[in-house]
Amino acid sequence: MSPSLQVTDTLLTGCSRTLRQAVSFLLGKQHRDGYWWADLTADTTLESDFIVLELWRHPPVNGVWNPPSRERIQKAVRSILARQLPDGGFNIYAQGPSEISACVKAYTALKLAGLAYDDPSLARLRERILALGGLQAANSYVKVNLSLFGLYPREHAPSIPVEGMLLGRLIYEMSSWTRAIVIPLAIVDALNTGRPAPAGFTVDELRAPGVPLSFPNDEGFFSWRNFFLLADRTLKFWERHGSKALRRLAIRRAEKWMLERTRYSDGVAAIYPPMMYVIMALDLLGYSKGHPHVVEAEQQFFNLLVDDERGFFFQPCFSVVWDTGIAAYALGESGQAPDHALARSTDWLLTKEIRRRGDWSVKRPNVEPSGWYFELANEFYPDIDDTAQVLLALARSRGSDPVKQDACMRRAVDWLLAMQSKDGGWAAFDVDNNWEFLSSVPFADHNAMLDPTCPDITGRVLEGLSACGVKRDHSAIRRGVEFLKRTQEQDGSWYGRWGVDYVYGTFLALRGLEAAGENNREAYILRAGEWLRSIQNGDGGWGESCESYDRGTFVAAASTPSQTAWAVLGLLASGDSTSDSVHKGVEYLMETQRADGGWDEALATGTGFPRVFYLQYHYYRHSFPVLALACYLKAKGAPGADRK
Repeated sequence: MSPSLQVTDTLLTGCSRTLRQAVSFLLGKQHRDGYWWADLTADTTLESDFIVLELWRHPPVNGVWNPPSRERIQKAVRSILARQLPDGGFNIYAQGPSEISACVKAYTALKLAGLAYDDPSLARLRERILALGGLQAANSYVKVNLSLFGLYPREHAPSIPVEGMLLGRLIYEMSSWTRAIVIPLAIVDALNTGRPAPAGFTVDELRAPGVPLSFPNDEGFFSWRNFFLLADRTLKFWERHGSKALRRLAIRRAEKWMLERTRYSDGVAAIYPPMMYVIMALDLLGYSKGHPHVVEAEQQFFNLLVDDERGFFFQPCFSVVWDTGIAAYALGESGQAPDHALARSTDWLLTKEIRRRGDWSVKRPNVEPSGWYFELANEFYPDIDDTAQVLLALARSRGSDPVKQDACMRRAVDWLLAMQSKDGGWAAFDVDNNWEFLSSVPFADHNAMLDPTCPDITGRVLEGLSACGVKRDHSAIRRGVEFLKRTQEQDGSWYGRWGVDYVYGTFLALRGLEAAGENNREAYILRAGEWLRSIQNGDGGWGESCESYDRGTFVAAASTPSQTAWAVLGLLASGDSTSDSVHKGVEYLMETQRADGGWDEALATGTGFPRVFYLQYHYYRHSFPVLALACYLKAKGAPGADRK
């Protein structure tokens, strides 16, 4: 036997063993009801916002702030300080630099919680904030939150006009998450007359000397940005002198919209920011603390809190459907998971299919509801990405009721086809959500005002539709392929909106193109494979920093199991199963596997809002290597690679 064949046989044997251990580990994490559910973690801004929310919920008495949640607040303080960087600041992703908005939020929270002005941690943080441009450089949501307590001048914080509720379908031209944040916040903005801060409390020391508080505008006079800045000044005049009756009508509509979306959901949009603002809005609308709406809103919010041996932190939301879809798909591909385990996950996923109309139906009124959300309950917001991922899982397993499963999958396929945008791609929640000028409004600097189509979701949808029998010559498949061809970067990669970043986008685009029947000898696919090989780390793995979003190009980082798995999957989809890059990537996964069959991963590889908010999915490091190793063995024709 030649040395190269010996190496291949050794690699396949080791890969099979690694896969068996990984499958066993992942199966051990399955809940008895059939799902997988890992923690979803982010940065310190959630704990910082919690402390500010407690100031809202428990105002000072005679200028003294002594909330009943003092013990919990001190836990939040310790959690925040544990992540302070050597330069005194706070970052928004592991190993990233200090970020101004996270720093200002932390400073406000820590000082509110009782840290003295001259406390070393606070002093270093203050110095770092001023070096980063001061309070003036923070984003609009920081300024709005501070203005609620008179800690930032109201005239220099953006207005959130509740009258937008009266402008027809305008709110549905914002992304679903922006809509969910802005509507309860607009109620707060309209009704708040100034909440008290503790006597003498201020953050004026964070203002950079000589820097104006006014909104920055670097787009010139004849620009959408300047138009919206002028509109903001008009709105502030309207707030003082406009029709009170019209404002009351808008508030009632906003209240109705908000309360409707608390039904069949774990909070509005089931994500942290809207849930926080709903608590504030209900307070200003006059609901008593014991009212069922208030009790439910607070319970849903505090359900996001983890306070046990894992630490003290808030999750931005729950990722249970997403975690389950990925894990079940990977195990189904492995060919090594027991039928009963996959049947349990299938049966559970079928219970989570959406059968009610949500915001998406405003633009698709005649489409039968289906699809899956990301969380435990979020009926108004089926997620296109989740739906495609769940379909991939369901296509690899059979539940206890095949007839029900087949009907569900047909509905979900039809829903996905209906949710294709005009440009041929798919977005996260909406269709044709691309009014780019809205990104110039003053409160749009969370970098996610819109929900445009993106290569990563489009690739996954193509794969999901193909797995469910949609033919390669179907017009939706062909339009999706053309979208991916148009959106490929010059270097051969694809942008990843929902995962970090170009490695994520490229792997999903390539898998979608493979599923759609594209010839892997096409020049554009060969370019993508060459790009993946060119960015491989010396240790055989792949890693990419969140900094890629800031620079608009790939930025290398230490290798991670999830990104290595993505790169291997991308190369396999491009037709490469024999290169040294693929072999070294597989070896990296083998060598870094823990004794218990899982992997370690310290870096954030998930994306919430690019350049603003990142996520660490704690099962990515386990599920994606299972999928990569299984697909590698299948590509090599190894025994047991296909599911029986």
